[in-house]
Amino acid sequence: MSETNLMNEIKVIVFQLKDEEYGVEVHQVKSIERMQHITRVPRTTDFVKGVINLRGVVTPIIELRNRFGIEQIETTDSTRIIIVAVGNMEVGLIVDAANDVVDIPTDLVEPPPQVVGGIEADYLRGVAKMEKRLLILLNLDKVLNPKELKEMKTFEVV
Repeated sequence: MSETNLMNEIKVIVFQLKDEEYGVEVHQVKSIERMQHITRVPRTTDFVKGVINLRGVVTPIIELRNRFGIEQIETTDSTRIIIVAVGNMEVGLIVDAANDVVDIPTDLVEPPPQVVGGIEADYLRGVAKMEKRLLILLNLDKVLNPKELKEMKTFEVV
């Protein structure tokens, strides 16, 4: 693949919430973890599930279904925590399943409609139409706004 092609594609991790497929850019993803025990933190926003100790780092965990107003379900063997870098901190996102990694030609990415599956356009970077798939690309900077990130930075395990 030539350098020109690389610049005209974005590589995304594809994950599932309910019946929709979403994507976050690979460069923002640190790891994908199996579901594990999450320690609840009092007085946090309702979509903040708590924190985990991931290889010595206390990492806040966000329930994406709750954040997007999608009904909650029990975790399954497919449930994953995608660890993403947002600003200068790492945050875990609980998703129904992490499906695969795909290269998306940038010309297939369209601006987001006002609402997709109940999710506000602010949270979306765009929508990619690929063959029979519709991928909703998240804008992590908006999904986790600066005020909420600041609040999460105050988590400490004692």
